[in-house]
Amino acid sequence: MGQFNKTIIIGGGPTGLSAALLLKKSNNLTPVVYDAYPEPTTIGGSIGLQPNGLRILKDLGLYDELVARGSSGTGVVLHSVQGSVMGELDLVSWSKKRTGCGQLEIRRVDLLEVLCGAAQRAGIEVYYNKTLTKITEGDQQVTATFSDGTADTADFLLGCDGLRSAVRKSYVDPTIQPEYSGIADIFSLVPTSEHPTPVGLDRQIHATFTTDGFFAVMCCTAQRDVNYWFFSSEFPASVSAVEEDGTLRDFKPIIRNAANNVKGEWGDVLRSFVDKSKALKFCPIWTLPLGGVWYKGRCLLLGDAAHAMSPHAGQGVSMALEDVVFFSRLLDQTSLGLSEIFQRYDEKRRPRTDEVYKTAKQNGVSRRKTGPWRLWFNEIVSTAFLTVYRIFNLQSFGLGQTLIAYNVRDERL
Repeated sequence: MGQFNKTIIIGGGPTGLSAALLLKKSNNLTPVVYDAYPEPTTIGGSIGLQPNGLRILKDLGLYDELVARGSSGTGVVLHSVQGSVMGELDLVSWSKKRTGCGQLEIRRVDLLEVLCGAAQRAGIEVYYNKTLTKITEGDQQVTATFSDGTADTADFLLGCDGLRSAVRKSYVDPTIQPEYSGIADIFSLVPTSEHPTPVGLDRQIHATFTTDGFFAVMCCTAQRDVNYWFFSSEFPASVSAVEEDGTLRDFKPIIRNAANNVKGEWGDVLRSFVDKSKALKFCPIWTLPLGGVWYKGRCLLLGDAAHAMSPHAGQGVSMALEDVVFFSRLLDQTSLGLSEIFQRYDEKRRPRTDEVYKTAKQNGVSRRKTGPWRLWFNEIVSTAFLTVYRIFNLQSFGLGQTLIAYNVRDERL
């Protein structure tokens, strides 16, 4: 073993489990994972895994298992509000040639099952119903204490516990607070047994912008037996999924009204998905402001705990995976002490995560409500661009794909 033997990981989601798997495999560390939930959470709908993240999961030996569960696609078909197809964007072909991986849409529950199974096979200890209450440090170790009175000690601690990170709030950076983006997603997973996939919808993402927000529909399983759709729009911060009387808020009339503006067969497809969905999930999008503190003492934040961004670049999980890989590479630099590793990690990773954060935020602007004339103008511009894109084969130049072709292993330490 090197200078470090054991790490405590707070958070049993994709970030924490991936960190445990990689640090055990590549750094010969003993990771122990603690999660506040009573069991692996199934909260969430579908997750988009881009080539820069998939290549890391491939290195962990999980690629085939994930592809066997998720839906692989290459692009987005953009529809107008009149129902016509404006054009198609190839999002991954260029980057796939350089990474060996494409794009995968997969249910969050399937991703977690694959990661949990891999952790179990690797002999990694994962404990649930463990709420962090205190972090204390000694000269060479850090101790995490939990609400049930138990505690554990290790060489260092990783906060992989997401946007509402207990590690960040209680120890690393208590002053920084999540910010509401003004955008929320309403989504549902619809089994084909309840609503067969409409003719013409293949494994690509089908989307449209309306005056009220953004619709998208896609398959999210390899068997093509579950479709995922969402509506992204502006909502006041006061809106919640629960009414004042405690009942669940019915969002269908809001979404149905937005879908009614879309004409033709494509409009019928959107309305049918809304009508056939039994359960709608309301997800306000919160982010962390840039410039927060990522480490303190023997504790480091990874993934959303450090740099939670909006999902509009499809990079949340992939950014966390990149974090894990870069940190793992720094641990191999035996000439560096822990404080130097944390400092260099911060200096090297922050420019990349800030860039993706800003891209995601900019992409989110198009989800906001707009007037009919503005939408009309945007559709004309989009149609012209997509025509040029097709005629001049711009996808072969990697337009819009350099971000996802990035290889964190090429980043200089």
